[in-house]
Amino acid sequence: MAIKFGTDGWRAIIAEDFTFENVRLCTQGVVRYLQQQGLAEQGLVVGYDTRFASEDFALAVAETAAGSGVKTFLSDRAAPTPVVTYNVIDRRAGGAVIITASHNPPQWNGFKFKEYAGSASPEITDAIEALIEDASREGSADAIPWAQARSSGTGVDIDPSMAYAGHVGSLVDLARLRSAGLKLVVDPMFGAGAGYLPSILGGGSTTLQEMHAERNPLFPGLRQPEPVADNLTRLCERVTKTGADAGLALDGDADRFGLVDEKGRVINPLQVFALLALYMLETRGDRGPVVKSATTSRMLYRLGEIFEVPVHETPVGFKYVGPLMEREGALIGGEESGGYGFRGHIPERDGILSALFILDMMVRTGRRPSKLLDHLYDLVGPHFYDRSDIPLLPGQREVVAGAIGNTNPDSVAGVKVASSDTTDGRRFVLEDGSWVTVRLSGTEPLVRIYAEAPSQERVESLLAEARGLVGL
Repeated sequence: MAIKFGTDGWRAIIAEDFTFENVRLCTQGVVRYLQQQGLAEQGLVVGYDTRFASEDFALAVAETAAGSGVKTFLSDRAAPTPVVTYNVIDRRAGGAVIITASHNPPQWNGFKFKEYAGSASPEITDAIEALIEDASREGSADAIPWAQARSSGTGVDIDPSMAYAGHVGSLVDLARLRSAGLKLVVDPMFGAGAGYLPSILGGGSTTLQEMHAERNPLFPGLRQPEPVADNLTRLCERVTKTGADAGLALDGDADRFGLVDEKGRVINPLQVFALLALYMLETRGDRGPVVKSATTSRMLYRLGEIFEVPVHETPVGFKYVGPLMEREGALIGGEESGGYGFRGHIPERDGILSALFILDMMVRTGRRPSKLLDHLYDLVGPHFYDRSDIPLLPGQREVVAGAIGNTNPDSVAGVKVASSDTTDGRRFVLEDGSWVTVRLSGTEPLVRIYAEAPSQERVESLLAEARGLVGL
């Protein structure tokens, strides 16, 4: 099979295509890339999440890299993607491999490559894919047992949390958050983020109650470990039952963040992104460009106007957002999926730091989440949003791709189309300021339909009509 990197890494069904052989081939491709770029001597960080056999796949990566003579830093425990990624900076490594399928359903696993400390760009993943093909034709490279790698000094076991925790403490006043007396509920969704927020914020008057903190690769009760509304029902119930100030959710590898307000209502990812931008621009008084993916909110444009900062747009995926953040010195970058990155940190999504910044906004302003949202809407007007994910049958992807490319309506749900573009999929911006986008997922066999409008009823009508436009 041809191994192809999608929106963020290569993902496949465990034991079908995600096998030890293919993971080793991916590693050979990464090693050869590092060697070509003169980065191999700096070493490779290897981490993993809590999915089925992730630690075993990570060990296969580490033994393969070490067998090629690359100094390899292997996480001694499951850890969030941003935690592992920060170790690239801390150890001045050439890159990182993380075994994770992030938010995908439980039968999936994945292989993410981070060059320096951000998602690899399409140019990099194209080069690695070609090197993987070369490795496949030439046969497997020699791997060495990890015990041998350790004894030779080529392999090093690391606790990745130490460097990360110290760095995060330089970005937000943790003492202020610990002493704020907040009552919080945290849902890490059985994933690698379990224990991190209680550890970082424990020891003061702020209390954190975790749910779904144990490892369970089946993610029971969840469609997949993704902090979207359908998966946050139990968190919403726990917030209202306990009288908490907020509910905080992380996806399976903790690079995405979800927020529930004190009334047990989900604040959607577009609203969270706008709140985080407002926190940076108004609460902290910082200035700098904002980078948004094509499926995030137009509220960012309005905030850009108010605070006189430029707003840049990319296709979906931090492999586009992160590099543009670096080039522009952006203050914040984000996407619809709940992933947000920040200047002064890694050019990558970080659900843990996103949660800390929202809490800091609450403490500094004296507002709980619902009031923060009210304040945002006072500035930019009401914006409602939803996303519909439609599974594809085998062979259906090509048909739907053709339909997406060919659809060009004059109006959608009774409102005239003001403009359309193909930044990522097909997006229609309507004369009332609402928009709807249809695109194929880069990580799963799905069609995703996104809509934002001034009312929830309008959002639902846009989603329904867009689905019909592409024959679904």
